[in-house]
Amino acid sequence: MKRLASMAVALALAAFTTTSLFAVPAPIASSAATDRAPAAFIVPSPPGVEAKSYILVDAASGQALAQRDAEERLPPASLTKLMTCYVVFNALKAGSLKLTDPVTISEHAWRAEGSRTFVQVGSQVPAEVLIKGMIVQSGNDATIALAERVGGTESAFVQLMNHYAQRLGMSNTHFDNSTGLPSPTHYTTAHDLSLLARALVRDFPNYYSWFSIREFVWNNIHQDNRNGLLGRDPSVDGMKTGHTDAAGYCLVTSAKRDNMRLIAVVLDSPSIKAREEASAALINYGYTNYQIIDVERAGTTILKPRIYKAANDYYGVGPSADVSIVIPRGQASSIETTAYVRRPLLAPLSTSVAVGELQIVVGGKPVKSVPLYPLTNVPAGGFWSRFTDTVRLWYQHR
Repeated sequence: MKRLASMAVALALAAFTTTSLFAVPAPIASSAATDRAPAAFIVPSPPGVEAKSYILVDAASGQALAQRDAEERLPPASLTKLMTCYVVFNALKAGSLKLTDPVTISEHAWRAEGSRTFVQVGSQVPAEVLIKGMIVQSGNDATIALAERVGGTESAFVQLMNHYAQRLGMSNTHFDNSTGLPSPTHYTTAHDLSLLARALVRDFPNYYSWFSIREFVWNNIHQDNRNGLLGRDPSVDGMKTGHTDAAGYCLVTSAKRDNMRLIAVVLDSPSIKAREEASAALINYGYTNYQIIDVERAGTTILKPRIYKAANDYYGVGPSADVSIVIPRGQASSIETTAYVRRPLLAPLSTSVAVGELQIVVGGKPVKSVPLYPLTNVPAGGFWSRFTDTVRLWYQHR
């Protein structure tokens, strides 16, 4: 037996001497050249707009393309209803609310101040009608009725609003009501609202089209969507207006051109015209000066590293989702990517375990890091492969 064990060790050491310990392909360092515009393209400063605070972001990545005082806490007025929508949409997704469900209009909802959908106290109105009234007409009565239906009471619903705000990373936001009526501790920021707008686009594509409805009729009363950009720019398909004396004129705008969606948040403009011109200027600034570049597709093999104690020697690793970046126009030729994996990698491994990173550099500056995952589950190998790899690793680290 001792002789057999000695032979096994000798064979393992022989295998080690003929196989590199970390037989991993060299890290990738490649350039993309999809845009041949001059590399010296300079991005001008953002336009001067009439707003106390604003931010322009790429919806997919959240990358800010322009901003001013985007972390300042301000009253959001009816932009609050975007969070009300988010909570209601979650209820629809979970099945606790259906679009056809009749919602009883309470006296509290009926007496709501400000914008109205003109629902009648004691009546029952389908949830879908109330949602459209909340989005298109900014009806406070419809909004409170939905809050009471989903939360039991408006105050309980507001707890859900603040819970979801924290989950979305809206760290400078606090809601006191579902409508946006003024309150001393009811506030948010342009940045936080951009997080919310992105979440609505990402999490509820089936319901997002409601934000582009131009007009709505209920109880023989016709009301137009107050977002004038819906009729001015065909790429604009949402989202929401807001106004109170304390908040000024506010607007969250979402637009999509080709495969790039931008979101602009404008807070405290002096007029309806000013908020629309500010939003349009920011959206046009973004599309004029920036472009989205697809770097890698989900499931693409970036590296095939050696994985020890596995059934086979090499397995592909890559990103779990499509990888894209937003860069100034004319800089695509300066994109470089470098990939690496942790060493050593040991089986078993699942496709949900990050084993490395893809790093993206533009013009010599890091812009994004993306985790890499095994493209298939990596099972443990048999006794002999596990034994010989154990010897290799022991020899390397002795």
